[in-house]
Parts: sequence; C-alpha cells; structure tokens
Amino acid sequence: MTNKKIPQAGEGKRGEQGYLGYLLRQATTAYRARMEKALAKLDITPPQFSVLTMIAAYEGVSNADLARLSLLTPQTVSVIVNNLEKSGAITRRAHAIHGRIQQLQITTSGQETLAQCKSCVQQVEKELNMSLSEEDAAIIKRWLVNIAVNAENG
Repeated sequence: MTNKKIPQAGEGKRGEQGYLGYLLRQATTAYRARMEKALAKLDITPPQFSVLTMIAAYEGVSNADLARLSLLTPQTVSVIVNNLEKSGAITRRAHAIHGRIQQLQITTSGQETLAQCKSCVQQVEKELNMSLSEEDAAIIKRWLVNIAVNAENG
C-alpha cells in the first residue's frame, strides 16, 4: 500500500494529464455543485431548472420528449413534472389528437420562477466563461456539441 497524496483538481490525472472523459465528468460535477448552490436560494434543483427551461422553450412538449431534452430519465421527469404542476409552475393538457399524451405549458408563475433561476444561472455561466475569450468559448461549445451529435449518430 502506497501513501501517495491524492491530487487536487487540476493536478496529476485530475489535470491536463487526465483522460478527457474523466475531465469532462470532473467539470460536470463541479458545474452541477455551483448550479445547486446558486439555485438553492430559490428552492429549485438543476434538474427542475432544466425541465422548466425546456417547457418554456418547447411549449406543448410531452414528458417523453422532455426526458430526452433535459437529459433525465422518464421517471425523474415524471416526479419533477408532478411537483412543478402542484406548485403552479406548469399545466398539462391532453394532446388534441393523441389524448393519452399530456402536453406541458409553463404558467405565469413558472415564467417568473424561471426568470429568477436564469438570473442565478447567468452568474454561474459568467464565472465559467471568465477566463475564456469569446473565440475560445465558441470553440469549446462547438466541440461539446460535436461530441453529442457524434454520439447520437454513431
């Protein structure tokens, strides 16, 4: 058994010597923690924020589509949707043709909550971009999108 010092973020395998996948996961975990902290004062979780954002962006979206859009399991989305509906942030209505499909809409109250959330999240995003030029940020975004697109197409 060795007594090697466990590296801090940015050191050893947790730094530029690490695998890209590990570094993406490390960054995602750090980002999520910042998001949780920023949204906690509004009593909203990052998954709830994601769901509200997607319902506002894609009015009438179904639970199944919402799960794909928000990168959550259908079960998690179902719980979040039920809670958001109980809080008055969203409403459901039956699809005009496929009655079993429930379409989701954000309410005025939900829009107000989402606006407060976006204000908190914008600060986290600002901090995330602080050390990047606009060009570097665009390159990173393009790279991240390509990873997702290639995964879906491959």
